[in-house]
Amino acid sequence: MEMFSINEYTSRRSDVLGLNGIVATSNPLAANAGLDILKKGGNCVDAAVCAASVLNVVEPMSTGIGGDVFALIYDKSSSSVKALNGSGRSGRNSTIEDFAKFGLDHIPLQGEFSGMSVSVPGAVDAWQELVDKFGKFSLDTVLLPAIDIANKGFGVSEITAHLWKISENKLSINNNCDFLVSNKSPKFGDKFSNPNLANILKGISDNGKSYFYQGEVPNKISDYIKQFHGWLSEEDFLNHESEWVEPITSNYRGYDVWECPPNGQGIAALIALNIFENFDQFDSELMKVHYQIESMKIAFRDALWYVADPDKFKVPIDHLLSKEYAKKRFNEINSSKSNYGYRKGNFKQQGDTVYISVIDGEGNACSLINSLYQGFGAGLVVPETGIALQNRGALFSLNQDHPNIFEPLKRPFNTIIPAMITKESKLVSSMGVMGGFQQPQGHMQVISNMVDYDMSPQSALDNKRFSVSIEEDLVYLENSFPNEVIQELRGRGHNVDIKSGYERGLFGGGQIINNYKNNVLIGGSDSRKDGQAVSY
Repeated sequence: MEMFSINEYTSRRSDVLGLNGIVATSNPLAANAGLDILKKGGNCVDAAVCAASVLNVVEPMSTGIGGDVFALIYDKSSSSVKALNGSGRSGRNSTIEDFAKFGLDHIPLQGEFSGMSVSVPGAVDAWQELVDKFGKFSLDTVLLPAIDIANKGFGVSEITAHLWKISENKLSINNNCDFLVSNKSPKFGDKFSNPNLANILKGISDNGKSYFYQGEVPNKISDYIKQFHGWLSEEDFLNHESEWVEPITSNYRGYDVWECPPNGQGIAALIALNIFENFDQFDSELMKVHYQIESMKIAFRDALWYVADPDKFKVPIDHLLSKEYAKKRFNEINSSKSNYGYRKGNFKQQGDTVYISVIDGEGNACSLINSLYQGFGAGLVVPETGIALQNRGALFSLNQDHPNIFEPLKRPFNTIIPAMITKESKLVSSMGVMGGFQQPQGHMQVISNMVDYDMSPQSALDNKRFSVSIEEDLVYLENSFPNEVIQELRGRGHNVDIKSGYERGLFGGGQIINNYKNNVLIGGSDSRKDGQAVSY
């Protein structure tokens, strides 16, 4: 029997409700594994880390132990939001002069020199930090489902197979790649297993993070990426640590929106929301979309310049998030004409990421993103480990005047941004929209959907989206936009391109769980991905 194409039909999803907990991810196996942890007595952090590890197995082009993690935790006991920066740094032996030596005017995303884009993977250390500080279980419990699935295999889901196929040629640089079968990606419905990855996860489960950051594993990673001009050393792994940081926040029409601070790009979502907060013409979809697009352009102009490692550069967060600044920028927007002069910065747009949202029965929440940046990261899979390495370092700048200039032992600009919403210190929403530079604009759009239009989580996610493409001066619109809105946006000077919602993850994929009245939890999972929200 022939399988349906992802573009054959559109199905409706209902919101998922629960009283004891909800887990929402981009793959049902991961969501259910997280829910099982909740049922066994674990909390939101245990479930989120469990789901993240399963996603490493079942959606490996998007995430894994070769990548980074950012997380926000809502602690019900203190009614406060905590933030974890689990991103890695560039190698201590790296040097910007090497790019010129090899005739490169950019940091390679893949290919012969892709090792230059590999920063220290922070995911495993972040998992350990999260469960140690807030979890009820240890890694040897929460990693068991991922180990089991990696050993026994799983059926490859529909959109995952599509994204896997896109990265097939990228992986061909590896010999006997763990993510290819006879040099081909698995197809939708194929059974796939990864025993090498299972062994590494088992090592982490038995020994903790030290298994990944000391000894044989970092030695293998270091040796391999040196073949592709990478710099990471065993010492870089040994000295890596996640960092608990103060989250940043801004109030949008009475709701406090929380993001991780730089080096993440969450500040772009807050800048855009602050600017758009001045808009009041909600009876016109055209004007709403026009002002959201322009607000996002301005936010990106600032974020792509100012976001850098805060240990190396003092980001003017207070100024960028002030309401006075937002009003000034709002007044720069021409209501009848698009402006393509906001752009500053030079980064590639495409990115693949997974996002997990969990709220447990006690009212605690974990909003977590785990990512390799682009599909299978740098395309480098360390032999006999099943570890795909991120190319997060490609987001450094080679501009000597840029705050995000490539330097040794520095965290690069990072796209992954979990979010939360509170009101009067009470949890309202644990949410995120993954997908490279789509993430802050996804946050702005779904938050506006919920706050300005009173949409439920599933409706807010299903609603049509745009995607501002920074490097192309383009605005991608989903093909569900009315033709009259498309034509009127073009009439205002927007360079519009129409795409399917499934196309290369262009419009992202999100998960939202809201804490409703009487502590009823309501969750949604993006129809642009394979996942679901599950509850009990």
